[in-house]
Amino acid sequence: MTQQHSGTCFCGAVEVQVTGEPEGMGYCHCASCRSWSAGPVNAFTLWKPENVKVTRGAGQVGHFQKTPMSDRQFCTACGGHVMTHHPPLGLTDVYAATIPTLDFKPGVHVNYAETALPMKDGLPKFKDFPSEFGGSGEMVPE
Repeated sequence: MTQQHSGTCFCGAVEVQVTGEPEGMGYCHCASCRSWSAGPVNAFTLWKPENVKVTRGAGQVGHFQKTPMSDRQFCTACGGHVMTHHPPLGLTDVYAATIPTLDFKPGVHVNYAETALPMKDGLPKFKDFPSEFGGSGEMVPE
């Protein structure tokens, strides 16, 4: 049976559904994610775009694209963050907090060179991104 998880923005006007298994899960420490999420780190779940669907409130989804890497999407009614499309990677990040029924199992830290919250959890910590995602692939110590 294929897994499905649903979640909403802060007010519930926008609902998103993910199907199947995520391509990856982890934490991003970049300044953009920290500023966007208003937190010291952002928990991500990465999905193939065809496995992510807005099931309610598509007309209330706003976009903000600061860089070609990230098309950030939010609810225009409450401002609640929903997801980020990453066109160069061919993946969509549905924030872990947006889909509370998903068993979040982080496997990696990215952009750890920019961290504001050191985390000693034994997970791999990339200076920027893994090489297969266009990064240096360089690891940094805990």
